[in-house]
Amino acid sequence: MSRKVRKEGYPSTRSELLGALHTKQYDEGWLSQDGLKAVSDDLNVPAAAVKGVATFYHMYHNEPMGRNVIQICTNVACMIMGAESLVDLLKKEYGLEPGGTTDDKRFTLVIMECIGACGTAPAMLVNDDFHENLDEKNIIEILNGYK
Repeated sequence: MSRKVRKEGYPSTRSELLGALHTKQYDEGWLSQDGLKAVSDDLNVPAAAVKGVATFYHMYHNEPMGRNVIQICTNVACMIMGAESLVDLLKKEYGLEPGGTTDDKRFTLVIMECIGACGTAPAMLVNDDFHENLDEKNIIEILNGYK
C-alpha cells in the first residue's frame, strides 16, 4: 500500500504538488498513471494539472527507469569540455542511448540541458550524487561504483 503524499505546512494543496510528485516518484521509482491519479486524489488537484506538471519538468520520470539514473549535461560549457565524447563512451561501454536503459536495468541515461556546474564541466548526476570534472577514465570508475 502506498503512503499518502500530502505534507502539512503548505499554504495550499497546489503548492504541495511538486513535493508530492517527488515523494511518489521516490516511493515507486517513476510516475505511473496510477501514481499520478493517487497524487491528484490526495491533493484534490485536477488530474490534467498533475500530469501537466509531471510531464513538464525533466526531474520527473514518466516511464520505468534503471536502478541508477545518469543525468549528464551536454549544454555549452559541458559540450566544449567533452560531454559529447562521454555520451559516445556510454553508448560504447554500456549500450546506452540517450533516454535509454541498459538491458540489465542498471542504468538509464538522461541528457540534461544544464545542471549548473559550468565551472567544473563536464558534469553529471547519478541518482542524487553530483560528479564533476569528468573524463573518459573517471566516468567509468565512477559508474563502476553503482550496481
